[in-house]
Amino acid sequence: MKKIAFFDSKLYDKIWFDTINNKYNYDIHYFENKLNSETAILARGFDAVIGFVNDEINKETIDELYKNNIRILAMRSAGYNNVDLKAALNKIHVVRVPWYSPYSIAEHAMALLLCLNRKIHRAYSRTRDRNFSLNGLTGFDLHGKTVGVIGTGKIGKVFIDICRGFGVNILAYDPYPDTNSNINYVSLEELFKMSDIISLHCPLTKYTHHIINKDSLSKMKDGVYIINTSRGALIESEDLVDALKTGKVGAAGLDVYEEESDFFFEDCSELIIKDDVLTVLSSMPNVLITSHQAFLTNEALENIARTTLKNLHQFFNNELLENEVIYKIKD
Repeated sequence: MKKIAFFDSKLYDKIWFDTINNKYNYDIHYFENKLNSETAILARGFDAVIGFVNDEINKETIDELYKNNIRILAMRSAGYNNVDLKAALNKIHVVRVPWYSPYSIAEHAMALLLCLNRKIHRAYSRTRDRNFSLNGLTGFDLHGKTVGVIGTGKIGKVFIDICRGFGVNILAYDPYPDTNSNINYVSLEELFKMSDIISLHCPLTKYTHHIINKDSLSKMKDGVYIINTSRGALIESEDLVDALKTGKVGAAGLDVYEEESDFFFEDCSELIIKDDVLTVLSSMPNVLITSHQAFLTNEALENIARTTLKNLHQFFNNELLENEVIYKIKD
């Protein structure tokens, strides 16, 4: 029986992985610890490791895993920007879940937008205190507004389809546009200039790192809404705070945060958060932060477990690793 070390585990992970594991009968050990260079030693004696988006899988972690005879790292996520692929080259295979539910992410992005626009989060708090005043809760019609979508992969396209149901105008930017679609692609400059709402649906690369920054914010409409359900480092957080303070950004819906790894997925309610930027953002009435939960639907969790365990099955049976991440030399 193959032994699997599962890092950064939560109850919802265990429920679905145990269910799908009935087909494979692996011996899965669930560790609450995040995977990093210090905890990698826990993988000693195991045959494989399952990791997640906020694990610190740098060269030191890879070397420790390799020293403990780990030859396969299964990321239970689509993103893998936290993995040092160069260090893993010729040592450890890295596989991922290329998609699990584009609907879960896209629907959450729309939920953030609707909640912010119609002030649902503020109304909820008021009515619990039996305050039924409507002052300060005015929103706007989405119908007729212009939504700029950066990234038109599976998630971006589903988000566009949802937006069309509200009667909005869609502008999109992607360095690799789908020429067979009816999506209206424009330059990034035009998208920044024309959009009332901007939603990010792109991976984190050296080209998209801080794609929202002081310069790009200056090109946007006053009062623009920004939604991010992709990766925190797409936004330069301090620049966003400044833009929120001046009113350049009217509201921000963030399911991810640049420095989230120490906080998201954890209960920090008894702690003093020492991240000043996160503290400021979470205190603003026009900012809605969720803890990287856009993926959290039963359908997505089932697909994550099913694909991750299938990836391991392919490795253990010397089959083609259809979801292997291939290291590419960066230019």
